[in-house]
Amino acid sequence: MISLISPVRTRAHGWPAGAKLAALCVVSTALFLTGNPWVHAGALAAVLVGYALPGREFLRAGLRGLRLLLPFVVIVLLWHLVTRDLATGVVICLRMATVVALANLVTMTTRLDQMIEVLRSLTAPLRRIGLPVHLLDTAIPLMIRFTPVLVTRAQALALAWRARAIRRPGWRLILPLTLQALDDADHVAEALRARGGPLCPEQNSHLT
Repeated sequence: MISLISPVRTRAHGWPAGAKLAALCVVSTALFLTGNPWVHAGALAAVLVGYALPGREFLRAGLRGLRLLLPFVVIVLLWHLVTRDLATGVVICLRMATVVALANLVTMTTRLDQMIEVLRSLTAPLRRIGLPVHLLDTAIPLMIRFTPVLVTRAQALALAWRARAIRRPGWRLILPLTLQALDDADHVAEALRARGGPLCPEQNSHLT
């Protein structure tokens, strides 16, 4: 199992996961309630300072995680440039960058098991009425685990395509990547069945 937590130790690593996630929700909601670009710019600057305080290595790792936002920022700005509403586009991009950067910062300073424990506490009322919320304990780690695996698969397929063709692969990689993802999902499902499936805590306690 991989971990998205940063190896660079910060003070935020010791803060309660519930408090960090609650603060993320509050700040995100506040940003969506305001359209002032200066407020959004200040919030983004504050988040970047938070990335820089632990040191250069932590800052570089955090900024690498935000590079995926660049295409979306370009698309949003171009669209609002065409519609002659660039000010709104700037606010949307600032808000998006700040919220994603905050979420990434929480992820980098919070262990996966801590997040799952918070989720388990939040879904406890649903468990009492019989909903199988224990399945989330398996689904969330699997999703996080296989996201970088799929990215690596896509990069390998792109390299294989470039070795045989001049044109960029583009949409042509969607089908083989989807088939590989389905094949991985089938293998994981078989492995879970062989081990009895994602058991709830009560079942696990009977087996130990």
